[in-house]
Amino acid sequence: MNLNITGHHVEVTPALRDYTTGKLEKAIKHFDHVTSAHAVLSVEKLRQKAEVTLHVKGKDIHCEAEDADLYAAIDLLSDKLDRLVLKHKEKNATH
Repeated sequence: MNLNITGHHVEVTPALRDYTTGKLEKAIKHFDHVTSAHAVLSVEKLRQKAEVTLHVKGKDIHCEAEDADLYAAIDLLSDKLDRLVLKHKEKNATH
């Protein structure tokens, strides 16, 4: 799997990169057909935002989360992404 992490108005430190990678791998381990993932971490005044796009076979799954703390936004994003990946997996299983 190819994982890209970029920052918009924020420097992506190695600690932030490791934290994001760990959280995304938890959600991705449910589904084997993920070809690539692109995460964008951004900061605008008091709003910190994390968003990710997963490219899977036949569909792109996009998710985003906002919070006052960037690490909390990544946690929220991981939970949302986990639910979306499981939902997509169930849809494929029923077809």
